[in-house]
Amino acid sequence: MANEKQKSKKAFNQQAVTYDQDMRGQHARSLYPILLEKLSDISYHSALDLGCGTGEMIKMILEQDAQKSLTGIDLSEKMLEIAKGKLNDRAKLLLGDSEHLPFQDGTFDVVYCNDSFHHYPAPENVLAEVKRVLKTGGLFLMGDCWQPFIGRTIMNFYMKRSNEGDVKIYSEQEIRFMFEKYFINVQWEQAGKTACIAWGEKSDL
Repeated sequence: MANEKQKSKKAFNQQAVTYDQDMRGQHARSLYPILLEKLSDISYHSALDLGCGTGEMIKMILEQDAQKSLTGIDLSEKMLEIAKGKLNDRAKLLLGDSEHLPFQDGTFDVVYCNDSFHHYPAPENVLAEVKRVLKTGGLFLMGDCWQPFIGRTIMNFYMKRSNEGDVKIYSEQEIRFMFEKYFINVQWEQAGKTACIAWGEKSDL
């Protein structure tokens, strides 16, 4: 698992300078408006961007509401350098691992994750951490890659040989199964031809 994380870190460090403009970041950029629309439908003050990359989602949220309290975490130093240059002091940005979040229990109203879930070697460890740092009733929102069965099978075969830390593209059923272990009111939607969004709430149990 550590090897996959190091591959991701190296790849994103290399991509950081051009990520907001080139093909590497195109899939993530296609999901920004979808996640922003979903977030605009709920009331929240504090949010954590899991795998925040260049901080573009944080920037967009703050352009809509500068009073939001936003935090981003990423394992790529170079991505965070871009984010810090873009955001200055308007958000808290940390270098870290999504499996070991450096926050107290019940810190955030919302945790969202855009286009990084397929990089997590141990996704259920991440989901457990997300649940821990969410407040009761808080929302976890994820946008990620999606493919129908044949395309997913082919891509997952080649992902095993990836040098960029890709781990797995999940089916709707797999996402629901994982999410429902940690959250209630789980929903999944296809977003275009190559993406999906999913979300769930932290219960008081």
